[in-house]
Amino acid sequence: MEGSSVARKKRLVGQVLSDKMDKTVVVRVERLVRHSRYGKVLRQTKKYKAHDEGNVCHVGDMVRIVESRPLSREKRWRV
Repeated sequence: MEGSSVARKKRLVGQVLSDKMDKTVVVRVERLVRHSRYGKVLRQTKKYKAHDEGNVCHVGDMVRIVESRPLSREKRWRV
């Protein structure tokens, strides 16, 4: 097979912001980005909805989320 490569799933670490939905948590992921012109390091955040099958995550927990197949319109990550 030519060009066969195994796609690695992305992994992110973030803090749980909300656990109000059943089997779903909202996770805030922070990353540092350097401004292209001025060089200042900026903190950017993004929120992801992630699947939490056992409802074990609570607000404030640090969790690792892994990319997965689409589970709903907005969920593409698993805890």
